[in-house]
Amino acid sequence: MDPVLTRSQLVRWRAAIFAIFMASGLSIATWAARVPAIRDALQISRTDVGLMLLIGGLASILGLSTSSVVLARWGARRGMLVMMLTFAVGVAVIGVSADLLHSVALVTVGLVLWGFGNGCLDVMMNVEGAAIEKHMGRTILPLFHAFFSFGTVIGAGVAAIGAGMPPAVHLPIMAGVIVVIAVISIANVPSREAAMDAPAAAKAGWRDRLTLALSAWKEPRTYALGLIMLGMSFAEGGANDWLALGVVDGHGAPEALGAAALATFSVCMTGVRVLGGPLVDRFGRVLTLRILAVLAGGGLLLFILAPSLPLVFVGAALWGMGASLGFPLGMSAAADDPAKAAARVSATATIGYVAFLAGPPVLGYISDHIGLLNTLYIIVALIVASGLASGAARPLHGSAIGVGHPVPSDSTEP
Repeated sequence: MDPVLTRSQLVRWRAAIFAIFMASGLSIATWAARVPAIRDALQISRTDVGLMLLIGGLASILGLSTSSVVLARWGARRGMLVMMLTFAVGVAVIGVSADLLHSVALVTVGLVLWGFGNGCLDVMMNVEGAAIEKHMGRTILPLFHAFFSFGTVIGAGVAAIGAGMPPAVHLPIMAGVIVVIAVISIANVPSREAAMDAPAAAKAGWRDRLTLALSAWKEPRTYALGLIMLGMSFAEGGANDWLALGVVDGHGAPEALGAAALATFSVCMTGVRVLGGPLVDRFGRVLTLRILAVLAGGGLLLFILAPSLPLVFVGAALWGMGASLGFPLGMSAAADDPAKAAARVSATATIGYVAFLAGPPVLGYISDHIGLLNTLYIIVALIVASGLASGAARPLHGSAIGVGHPVPSDSTEP
């Protein structure tokens, strides 16, 4: 197939990947919002719930780690379809197993299916998003991540509205919605040649595909990009886990204000993701990441030290704005070379996801000894490290995405 796409094909492809990102977020919020009901149906402790979630998180990392091999073997269309069906089945299994079968083992199986499928899809959809960036010649990966955020909001909203619905009904219905999104979306993803989907790797043997998948771990740039994503993953994940509690326990505010502060963080983060692409195209990846690191670090310091609640909310807003683009821009930088995009995105994403998995228990343990607000200084240090590593996101030679296009002072253009 001719790799040159028509405008209509490109628009449909972009819309399909928007929908896939949204479906991924929808799957997470759908079961996560029902964790209390699932816990009650299984009659287990919070420790047991935490162990089940840990197993699901480990499955996600396994999916991330094997995604480049899956992508090379099957291509994006088949690979994304199989993984979306996998995590849709996982979501349905979680609901039915908890509510009707009352089986901890089967719920854990559902979490493994969800975790592996969603983790593997995460790399493939980001590689597709980076390929669309190259076809369009501008940065849009942050907007894809905004659609992921939209999916979590929709999933949480549906769960709140249908809170009285049994998980055995709610989760399979949402799984069915995900399957419909998968089938319609994949039909609009172009063939692997047009999508820059590494056709040479698809013809290679298993040993060659595995070597390619592991090659990124030998590159220093992978670890530098991983540091960018590690710091910003802690900044984002730390807010999700501890911001509301920090407002309540650290600043003595009512629980409702803790939730409002977290909502402020989320809205500001999503807003910058929606608007971030043009900023990156104007100023470049590196400068954008450095500015956002300053915003995130400064906002978090203000959140910790604020003498009044209004300043706490200002700090939460700056924190959210600063944490918004580290992950998507790290993904975009890892995908600069289409031939090695899957392996590099897989490796850097794994580093970032380890932060999501290990961060909450580590910070929680430390906070028991030094206090929650003092513990947040660790995230400040990681944000600083992320900002210092931002130079690694400089586009590779031959890549025009993320370079930045400052307007010359003597420009005659309007």
